[in-house]
Amino acid sequence: MKIEKAYKTYIADIGLFYAAAIWGSTFFIVRNSLQYINPVILVGYRFFLAALILAGILIYQRKPLFSNLKAGFILSLFLCFLYIPQTIGLGITTASNSGFITGLFVAFVPFFHLIIFRKPPSFPRLVAVFISLTGLWFLTGGLKDINKGDLLTVITAMAYAIHLLFTDKYVKNNIDPYILSFQQFLFVGIISFIFGEIFKIPFSISSKKVIWVILFLTLFPTISAFIIQLVAQKFTSPIKVSLIFALEPVFAALFAWTLGGETFILHRAFGGLLIFLAILISEIPIKKIDFFKILKRE
Repeated sequence: MKIEKAYKTYIADIGLFYAAAIWGSTFFIVRNSLQYINPVILVGYRFFLAALILAGILIYQRKPLFSNLKAGFILSLFLCFLYIPQTIGLGITTASNSGFITGLFVAFVPFFHLIIFRKPPSFPRLVAVFISLTGLWFLTGGLKDINKGDLLTVITAMAYAIHLLFTDKYVKNNIDPYILSFQQFLFVGIISFIFGEIFKIPFSISSKKVIWVILFLTLFPTISAFIIQLVAQKFTSPIKVSLIFALEPVFAALFAWTLGGETFILHRAFGGLLIFLAILISEIPIKKIDFFKILKRE
């Protein structure tokens, strides 16, 4: 039984690494597309198309699309506050600032875990969070010239953390991750389009290249990565998930150094190594101490 659980955890971790890698690949792709499409509409097309594709698969499997609808709607709200401010912010701030501030969700996860769910993190995982944030600072260069885009991205980091925690709650209550994914995709798409209609945002795309970008964002960072996240979170803790997802800017840097043609920078690589170290430290076993029993003995 323990071997089976360890195997599932191992497979889940591999899936989460994939999700972090595929999300990391999107930073320069999205940023380069924003001159041809409004960021809110880009989010809308991406998630609505993902919902349609997933709906077709679920209907074929005869699964109820709208069971546990409340959970899907709640996740979609946090997903909106994650992607819309981040995508708008990418058009205002630098990619490094966006990467660092988004990565701050690692610090928000244990904070919200304690505040919302009354679950304090273990000491090794708090140390891992601190090391991860230090690595993130080296990797991205920290904050430079704070602007409105950065403030929007702080909303993203907070929403990222809360979305991760509520995802953990729902999937561990045995809510179907595929139905949950469809519902949150659908609501994010609809909310984005409503937002665009209210503020008279153009729905047009001024370059055919962006159509391929939307298809890529739909199939890989949206459908595959989010479904893998929801399935994987059944078998691991939210803080460990956050530490693996902190690798997103590491993968973003790797893609920039390879496909993007950027110059390799040693201190950024050191930051990436620190984040990997944080993941290893988070796995250090620690015995839980029952202070009430100790007091009774005395």
